[in-house]
Amino acid sequence: MTVMIMSTTQAPETPRSLTAASVDRAMGRRLWTDRWFKHFMTAGGLGVIIAISAIFFYLASVVIPLFLPPSVDRATQFAVPGSAGQPAVALQADERLEELVRVQADGTVVYADFFSGAVHATRRLELPPGVAVTSHALADRASRTVALGLADGRAVVAKIGFKTSFDAQARRVIEPEIEYPAGQAPITVDPQGRALVRLAVQSGSDGTTLAAVTEDGRLVLMGITVERNPITGAETVDARSAEVQPAPSDIRMLLVEFKQRELFALAGARELWRYDIGNKAAPQLLEKVTLTSSDQRVTALTLLSGGYSLIVGTDKGQLAQWFPVREEGTRFKLTHIRDFAPMPGAITVLEPEYNRKGFMAGDDKGNLGSYFATSKRLLFQRQLSTQPIVRLGYPPRGNAYLAEDAAGRLHVAHVENDYPEVSFYSTWQKVWYESYEEPAYVWQSSAANADFEPKFSLAPLTFGTLKAAFYAMIVAVPLALLGAIYTAYFMSPKVRGLVKPTIEVMEALPTVILGFLAGLWLAPFVENNLAGVLLAIFTFPLTFFVAAWLFYLLPERIRLLVPPGWEAGMLIPVLMVQIWLCLAVGHPIEAAFFGGDMPNWLSNVAGIKFEQRNSLVVGIAMGFAVTPTIFSIAEDAVFSVPKHLTTGSLALGATPWQTLTRVVLLTASPGIFSAIMIGLGRAVGETMIVLMATGNTAVMDFSIFTGFRTLSANIGVEMPEAGVGETHYRLLFLSALVLFAFTFVVNTIAELVRQRLRQRYQTI
Repeated sequence: MTVMIMSTTQAPETPRSLTAASVDRAMGRRLWTDRWFKHFMTAGGLGVIIAISAIFFYLASVVIPLFLPPSVDRATQFAVPGSAGQPAVALQADERLEELVRVQADGTVVYADFFSGAVHATRRLELPPGVAVTSHALADRASRTVALGLADGRAVVAKIGFKTSFDAQARRVIEPEIEYPAGQAPITVDPQGRALVRLAVQSGSDGTTLAAVTEDGRLVLMGITVERNPITGAETVDARSAEVQPAPSDIRMLLVEFKQRELFALAGARELWRYDIGNKAAPQLLEKVTLTSSDQRVTALTLLSGGYSLIVGTDKGQLAQWFPVREEGTRFKLTHIRDFAPMPGAITVLEPEYNRKGFMAGDDKGNLGSYFATSKRLLFQRQLSTQPIVRLGYPPRGNAYLAEDAAGRLHVAHVENDYPEVSFYSTWQKVWYESYEEPAYVWQSSAANADFEPKFSLAPLTFGTLKAAFYAMIVAVPLALLGAIYTAYFMSPKVRGLVKPTIEVMEALPTVILGFLAGLWLAPFVENNLAGVLLAIFTFPLTFFVAAWLFYLLPERIRLLVPPGWEAGMLIPVLMVQIWLCLAVGHPIEAAFFGGDMPNWLSNVAGIKFEQRNSLVVGIAMGFAVTPTIFSIAEDAVFSVPKHLTTGSLALGATPWQTLTRVVLLTASPGIFSAIMIGLGRAVGETMIVLMATGNTAVMDFSIFTGFRTLSANIGVEMPEAGVGETHYRLLFLSALVLFAFTFVVNTIAELVRQRLRQRYQTI
């Protein structure tokens, strides 16, 4: 029997080896892609970290020199040029530290090399023969003026300096120069011809003033104005003199203020008499002030550059600053302002800088201290000798010191002292500036005259930055978060698809346009309708609740006509009517309660300063700019809450509002918090809106009706005017560093809080 086996033909199978190879290749490509993207993302993250670190270190590199102590180099000493037996009246130097001048008490002027003391030239002042010099005085250092009092009651006033020229080989040539601003002939200060034992002088374009104490104890005053004919060169001298009454009998020091309006006389151990000498023929005593405590004696006295502040040194090494402070009307009182780090020994001499509020102090132990008044900073202190320091000098740029000791040695050095105005005290604390009635936070980087005292407080700028962010967030956070919650949770998908992109497009609006509109349209509009605008803002939430309550009272058949998620559309006409009504009743309210002009009433009646470009305007404009950012991120966070959480909550019997508050918001809280922090960062760093919509006044005032200046706006305004490497320039970089640090700290804290919220609610 034959058995036939029939087989069914099947499609050939793919060999297992080929399938495994294909899978291996696909997995290899995927793993290679994963590794490539891992390295790419790692490199990107490291690049961001490196870029941020580089920005930080660059900002820090520009800022750090502000707080470094001055460098002193090329220090040397040598025997005083000229006669060591003659005390120095003045020590001067040229700007390039090539030449120094030593004016001696006998009228000899010695010109020498700055670092070696080699004498180059000697000149003598025009003194009457046979008449002894009995006193001497220095005027404001920038004027280079000295005065020598004579035994016959006369005085010689000379302006001593340098004349710079260039020879045929274009080499710089420094030549001595001596001028006589009050005339070459000696000036009769005391008509009685008694010797002048104490002397003070000031000389400027308005004339020359001399004050002197005669050997018989009288205090005399002389004012001289010299007019020169520009054609003939003839001089006309107008002199006015008077004997100052009342006057103390034991005057030890005299000073004439820079503008020649006040005279200071130190009597006894510590009493200062201040006179008004605006009218040289009739001086008047203004006040008497005790400068130190009873256990100290004033040993040195000088006026800072500008002639407004007095620096007082005592036998205990104490140093203090005084200047007149306005009390009532035009009355000023000499007031103790601040103390400085003391010197080791009794103060023997004080020397002010030419054009800055710095000064040097020498003591009886041979120490030299360099100070800056506004920053209350001890720049450096060095012991130069074992002998007392008897005379100090500055070059015009303050980039060196000259110190003569009692042993006849002259000590000189080059000093790099570019940023004495900056300290923690001057940038972050209240500073009592000259001509101010009290300590204040002030930013004023420039002025129109050389008497300017630098005012570099960052406190009002930082305050303005926080103020701007606060008012912007007050407006943006409620609108953005409530809008995001409603859009993501209650609004219908169709309306959400229209609303969300529209608001996100608003985020792309250039802030310069918002600032332009805020400054030129919104600010005047708010000022002209202030009562209506404030009424609209305060009744805005009430309008929502009233509209919702009225909608709830409608018959159900009418309410059902509005599709779910479309209720917000009904609020638009309601809000438009509310705003119109508030603006319409605003003017009658102003007329009835505020005299028809609420801004004027606030300023003149209520005592609340009102500025057109104020915090209210900035809050509205910046709130409008920040709202889309917060809204977009918060809405995504709420919308991304898993649906099984909401449906499960509803299935268990929770109402939609209970589900929202106890499930959705808790789950979305990390994203909502991130949205707020990103919005805060945007508000802190905003520049153009603040720049264009505020008055840019650096003030410490939290009022909603006043303006402010922020760190970012200040950088934008003043950086183009700042000289590279100058104090102002570096302080603007310090402002940027403060902003950077603030943003970094806030973002770090925000991330820590976000991670904590995520860990807490991720299992809900």
